[in-house]
Amino acid sequence: MEGWLSSSAGGQLRFETTHWSVVCAAGGEGEQRRDALEDLYHRYCYPVYSFIRRRGHNRQDAQDLTHDFFIYLLEKDGFNRAAAGQGKFRTFLLRALEFFLSHAGERARTQKRGGRTKLVFLDDEAAEGAYQLIDPGLTAEQLFDAQWAMMLIESTFARLKLEMEQAGRRELYDQLSGFLLGGEETSYVEVAQRIGLTVAATKAAIYRLRVRYREILRAEVARTVASSTDFDAEIRALQASLLNGSQG
Repeated sequence: MEGWLSSSAGGQLRFETTHWSVVCAAGGEGEQRRDALEDLYHRYCYPVYSFIRRRGHNRQDAQDLTHDFFIYLLEKDGFNRAAAGQGKFRTFLLRALEFFLSHAGERARTQKRGGRTKLVFLDDEAAEGAYQLIDPGLTAEQLFDAQWAMMLIESTFARLKLEMEQAGRRELYDQLSGFLLGGEETSYVEVAQRIGLTVAATKAAIYRLRVRYREILRAEVARTVASSTDFDAEIRALQASLLNGSQG
């Protein structure tokens, strides 16, 4: 695969499988288990919620089912089974969600939703707002992938912003971040005047920011897979999902 996001570009990727480490912790015991579960919940609740909504459930039911899905994974030891197989976390989560929904009615008749475990519910307004922004023509699977892609982009921006802030360069980030995805309409001259740099220095700063953005995005994707083969497959899925989302 060609391009700066492939596993062969920009140096050797380290597949530390950070998300799989979190998955293992979510299948463990005690406070570490709850913290890991909440981490995964906050990362993936929007893709899960959007998938459920597109499958025909109303807002309240989708909110309840999103919560219950993660509890279901705990009750069925799903996280440990996922970690044993590794591969692509997105693929595991989507397959588990499809199975969960196909048996949701049966579970509702035999047990109280959620059992004794409770999570912080997702922000219903924010989740619904994100769902409504996506092309209504997408299938549930395409919608899940589009929300997964946006989650990766948001995580990348958050990490980059934090890095710049810790380096005392938050104002520079605020001025230049619009150029990262190619949607900035402000000219280089205008930005240079605002931040007190030459046009050449401004272009160089934008270039460095883009390079770091790409490094972080590659690292975010690598955290969800276990090999370079899976990495390149996820990059292709990410690019396709961003294209689908932009057509809405």
